Amino acid sequence: MASRYAEPMARLIEELKKLPGVGTRSAQRFAFHILRSSDEDAAALADAVRALKAGLRLCSTCNNVTDVDPCIYCASPTRNQRLVCVVEEPTSIASVERTQGYQGVYHVLHGTLSPLHGVGPDQLRSSNLLARVDRGEVDEVILATSPTLEGEATASWLAGALRGRSVKITRIATGVPAGSDIEYADEVTMARAMEGRREL
Repeated sequence: MASRYAEPMARLIEELKKLPGVGTRSAQRFAFHILRSSDEDAAALADAVRALKAGLRLCSTCNNVTDVDPCIYCASPTRNQRLVCVVEEPTSIASVERTQGYQGVYHVLHGTLSPLHGVGPDQLRSSNLLARVDRGEVDEVILATSPTLEGEATASWLAGALRGRSVKITRIATGVPAGSDIEYADEVTMARAMEGRREL
């Protein structure tokens, strides 16, 4: 338990435990690593955290985390500004970018619908996307939310909000992952794979 440590150590452990995936033991290891680090290394870490909070903001166009506004994607002259991929979090952009095949731009919702956690449509950052569509700046919106219950509900809600506007609405295909055995696919995954089939 963190309370047996000196107050500054206990406080740091409690703060580190707030990070996703960090339990008490990991927080203790991190805290003792910082304690054993040189003063310069500890100061550099603290400065990096302060600079992160002071220097980053949300892109006014797509809500991506950025140090310049608009972000590098929205400002890029080589990207298709009329093709928008909607993702749940800024971290999802890296997954799409790794494919090296997508050349459009993004829109970050910063979450998914989750009534159990009090997250409704008003808590999602979708208004600037709807405004872009209404201004006629978008030809296609790709809904790339996760294939979870919350992700599907969010995609369904957003598709409904976009319907009736002059924009093509598509959903990313989901199904059996490459390199896996069909034998182990659950019924939802297999159904999605069949729905997303394409002609060869």
